[in-house]
Amino acid sequence: MLDKMIGFIGAGNMGSAMIGGILDASLVTTSQIIASAHSPETLDKIRTKFSIETTQSNEVVAERSDILFLAVKPNKFSEVLPQIKGHLKPDCIVVSIAAGQPIANIEALLGEVRLIRAMPNTPALVGAAMSALCPNDKVTPEEVKLVESLFNSFGRAEVVPESMMDAVVGVSGSSPAYVYMFIEAMADAAVADGMPRAQAYKFAAQSVLGAAKMVLETGKHPGELKDAVCSPGGTTIEAVAALEHGGFRDTVISAQRACSKKSYDMSQK
Repeated sequence: MLDKMIGFIGAGNMGSAMIGGILDASLVTTSQIIASAHSPETLDKIRTKFSIETTQSNEVVAERSDILFLAVKPNKFSEVLPQIKGHLKPDCIVVSIAAGQPIANIEALLGEVRLIRAMPNTPALVGAAMSALCPNDKVTPEEVKLVESLFNSFGRAEVVPESMMDAVVGVSGSSPAYVYMFIEAMADAAVADGMPRAQAYKFAAQSVLGAAKMVLETGKHPGELKDAVCSPGGTTIEAVAALEHGGFRDTVISAQRACSKKSYDMSQK
């Protein structure tokens, strides 16, 4: 168990998912987490769900935290960060999960701080997030491992250079939305073929989950795994051919790169 006080400024879906994962992993006790939010309703909800301390004061959270998660929307940074600048502990580790907010921008608002820029995704809600971490030069390797353990409590995490963060937004930060569209389309086809919709969603989602586990756990190239399903003259290769005819891979690549470009454009403002 960690001997640290963990603070969250912002306790929406992502913040609450992270709080739940950290507590489920027994990394800290409920008395070691404090969270703030603008909405009293949000605070009531997370206080009831997690039995943690809550407050509407961002300054109080900053003053109490050894590790401080900034889980507010990027457009709130210019408002929130000046509020807390003079209230951080000298050795506090600040973790930002906002898209389009480079380390340099955050340092310009907070000054010299131990800072980790992070990008989790919404599967944190079910303990299956993929998170990227990028520390500034004031964070020690031991502190990086400490924060990485928190992110691993609700999924998987890896350290990447900041130059890769826009690619991370495309490949994991936003990609659950693409996968949901794929699952929905698979289910629609199954419904068209006579399967009840609820059952169709279950079959499609479990197949996507199983395929992802095959990639992660076998270490095989996705193309090799695809080829193993494609019998000569069979049903699967017929579907693969139709996907190729429709530009499936090209569309996915174009969409993901558009997402990454949007992330880059946001960081330039």
